[in-house]
Amino acid sequence: MIGVRWHRSCGLASSVLASETMGGVKEIRRGTLQEQTFYEQVGGEETFRRLVHRFYQGVAEDPVLRPLYPEEDLGPAEERFALFLMQYWGGPTTYSEHRGHPRLRMRHAPFVVDRAAHDAWLKHMREAVDELGLSEEHEHTLWNYLTYAAASMVNTPE
Repeated sequence: MIGVRWHRSCGLASSVLASETMGGVKEIRRGTLQEQTFYEQVGGEETFRRLVHRFYQGVAEDPVLRPLYPEEDLGPAEERFALFLMQYWGGPTTYSEHRGHPRLRMRHAPFVVDRAAHDAWLKHMREAVDELGLSEEHEHTLWNYLTYAAASMVNTPE
């Protein structure tokens, strides 16, 4: 019998091959557990690219955030952010292969990231996350990370 089990402790879904044993207890045969990363659970690359693209649509028009991006074309920033998020959530390691360790605070240090930037960033990210249509549990997990990340980038007092 093949089934899907959800592991609340680590947030991973897994396919299991189970067979009936004495007393109706399921036995999971060694080597049959296949865990999925969060990246895979939410739809992989396509989902993260949609998230980041929608986010940068908001950034492009935002008077607080747009000046933080020195590039005329936001495409390279969008690509870097998509690759970072994909890697962070268990996808390909392309970001690190091309850019090394993320060092997020160091990379943002040259820019004034104050409370206004934090709030604007979360506003556009909230809109982007809402458009993904994730399950409540996946949305909650992603949003918790994004709010933590936004707070940790603030480098300028009020």
